[in-house]
Amino acid sequence: MELSTLKGIGPTRLESLRAMGIVSLRDLLCCLPVRYEDRTQVIPCAQATGGDVLLSGIVPEKPKLSRFNGLTRVTASIHDESGKLSLVWYNQPWVCQQLPVGEPLMLFGRVVVKNGRRALQNPQRVTEPSILPVYRAVKGLPAKTFREMMQTALTQVDDCCPETLPRTLRLRHQLCERNFAIRQAHFPDSMENLRTARRRLAFEQMLMYQAAIGLMRNHKEDGFALDIVADAPERFWTRMPFSPTGAQKRVLNEIAADLRRERAMSRLVQGDVGCGKTALAFGAIALTCGAGYQSAMMAPTEILARQHFESAKALLEPMGITCGLLIGSMKAKEKRAIHAALADGTCQAVFGTHALISEGVSYHKLGLVVTDEQHRFGVRQRSILQEKGQTEEKAPHVLVMSATPIPRTLALILYGDLDVSVVDELPPGRTPVQTRIVPEGKRNDMYGFLRQQVQQGRQAYVVCPLVEDSEAVENVRSARATFDNLASGELAGLRVGLTWGNQNPEEKAEVLHGFSNGEIDVLVSTTVIEVGVNVPNASVMVIENAERFGLSQLHQLRGRVGRGSTESWCFLLAEESERLRILCKTNDGFLVAQKDLELRGPGDMMGTRQSGEMLAGFLLDGDVRMLEEASRCMKQLREDPLLQDERQAVEQEALEYYRDKLSQVALN
Repeated sequence: MELSTLKGIGPTRLESLRAMGIVSLRDLLCCLPVRYEDRTQVIPCAQATGGDVLLSGIVPEKPKLSRFNGLTRVTASIHDESGKLSLVWYNQPWVCQQLPVGEPLMLFGRVVVKNGRRALQNPQRVTEPSILPVYRAVKGLPAKTFREMMQTALTQVDDCCPETLPRTLRLRHQLCERNFAIRQAHFPDSMENLRTARRRLAFEQMLMYQAAIGLMRNHKEDGFALDIVADAPERFWTRMPFSPTGAQKRVLNEIAADLRRERAMSRLVQGDVGCGKTALAFGAIALTCGAGYQSAMMAPTEILARQHFESAKALLEPMGITCGLLIGSMKAKEKRAIHAALADGTCQAVFGTHALISEGVSYHKLGLVVTDEQHRFGVRQRSILQEKGQTEEKAPHVLVMSATPIPRTLALILYGDLDVSVVDELPPGRTPVQTRIVPEGKRNDMYGFLRQQVQQGRQAYVVCPLVEDSEAVENVRSARATFDNLASGELAGLRVGLTWGNQNPEEKAEVLHGFSNGEIDVLVSTTVIEVGVNVPNASVMVIENAERFGLSQLHQLRGRVGRGSTESWCFLLAEESERLRILCKTNDGFLVAQKDLELRGPGDMMGTRQSGEMLAGFLLDGDVRMLEEASRCMKQLREDPLLQDERQAVEQEALEYYRDKLSQVALN
């Protein structure tokens, strides 16, 4: 059955599906729900204190309809033996006629608490208990239509989604059959069946990924064997204005050993905020340039690229290494000069953004590619830079830097093609940041504390999730509105600045320079300051609507303070939750990332699109033990001679599974 033959799928909807990467029935069935609404467990009104709930009771009085500013609001209340709960519908005036009065009914919706009062917002009537799948929105396809289309597609699951795992392997790992898993993952009969189904599909995806990476690893490219003397790393550290940690010395020695080999290095260096990864990148660059080759370091933002360039000039040029900068906002004359210097080799180390991979850039003898904050780049961007240095079937060495901590076991699994170095030691003198959750009622007290810190000579950040207010997102603070309110209200008299991602580059540079120089007391911003901003004098980080951020991103933002010897604070403006309490309990980024993984899942592994779009593939659940089990399974298949038939079957499926993606995946 083709997609076009499914009920309700015309040319327009077919185009919408294709835009999301769904081109076949198999693609459609592989688009699992992003979440589920459990409409099977009725709870009493008195216990409905937040989140999605199913209530059963009676609406005793006719709903009331009110209008304001062109909008409508319907209000009522539902009563059961435990008490009552307010109901509210926005812009759904027809509810007044459809809601039965005095009759038993079930309603499903989200309980929202505002000013201490609870209300069930925009509830839907439920005729029979069920677990309802919720899919990512597809333009032109209403949610109900998409679910109906999926139910029709599931009648063909046996034909288009055959079994992929050998029966003996499934029995060993207690995995259900694939067709059962796909059916239950879309329309589960119970939460237990859903867990069983998701585990099977996640295990399969991880196993196929491991098999594909293993096949790719066997084809690693030849590289340039650099002539690096044994004591070169130690001599580099003696030129630094600080003493390295033991972890830094160990990792630079690992990098040096890689650079000496004839196989192109593929190494991930990851560590917590402030562990000294940039110094390691400079060490790798110094070793490479000292051996007669060029180095290129790509950062995700112009701010970070410029910061790396300025630091490199101070640290590397005294060693005789000529440094250059290449960013998009440079004038044409400046770009022509750096292009020429890269082409003839007079520029030995270049720092920049994606401008490093633009069409007009060529390198004289590129031996090392460093990508900083690698999770912020698309796979193809990193790969193109590597390809620019490829000559005579030899590829440059690749060093991937990540300041987003990943649990070590997961890093070894996700980056199966990379050698992983963990910088698990912070330099002495770093003061742990005190983290507190601040409810709305304590906001003014927090501002009072912030003002005291500024009066003591310190500085502060206030981070908001949005640049401007949006009607589509309620109760979310924007940077512009917050700046206006603080500058004329709670923080009046202090020097308050504002910056955001798409701000004019010159204005942004001026604001950040002013903050770095102490000319601005409080910087209001979006997450643009997440990386590349280093102001040791900043001692307070305020994060508005903290519940909207992932734990790892909150940890990254928190890392902007505590960079000096003074005690620092991070305030999370949000309601109390177990998720946010994790940040209050620990400053260990690896532990935070582990919890974030368990709560959010690692997402799509091998696609070139890393976030922001619905991917035509399964999403892995955040069960780390399952990920480790899949990794051990693949290791056993490779090593046990009695399991070679299983291994061949899995590898064949992996090649088929990733056939269209393998050519696009960069080994970095």
